Amino acid sequence: MSSPSKRREMDLMKLMMSDYKVEMINDGMQEFFVEFNGPKDSIYEGGVWKIRVELPDAYPYKSPSVGFITKIYHPNVDEMSGSVCLDVINQTWSPMFDLVNVFETFLPQLLLYPNPSDPLNGEAAALMMRDRPTYEQRVKEYCEKYAKPREGDEEMSSDDEMSEEDEYASDGDDEDDVAIAGKLDP
Repeated sequence: MSSPSKRREMDLMKLMMSDYKVEMINDGMQEFFVEFNGPKDSIYEGGVWKIRVELPDAYPYKSPSVGFITKIYHPNVDEMSGSVCLDVINQTWSPMFDLVNVFETFLPQLLLYPNPSDPLNGEAAALMMRDRPTYEQRVKEYCEKYAKPREGDEEMSSDDEMSEEDEYASDGDDEDDVAIAGKLDP
């Protein structure tokens, strides 16, 4: 086994042993999802995000690609793609860093200390600089709408971005559901 693949395997195991929920995408160890909790004592506290991680062939010499799957309102995260603008991942990555650093240090720091002067989400950056209380309220709304763990939601799913209408569409009255869907053929 070559050194980069050993390191990839070791870092992934270390991440799993650090109590992060990790879900592999393919058979290999290069693409996976990680469940990430918002930092304590922050406006993101209580939120749980699904993060997609892709390790390049040259990892750890080349940085991992990290992006939010679950929607988040933040100046340095592209709202549509989930791409993250974080210097330590994008420009100053070093093989001394590992995956645990990404989830225990780099992403929490990103959420705690947004940089509105280098935005991927211009609207969030402008709102943060212009009206901090409204920005913080919008962050909390996104956390509540998209990043709250749901009861019995053991498996991470791609349905995290369900709309509010979809989420609350069923009021428990099954007759309405039959009327909308029609009767089943015998």
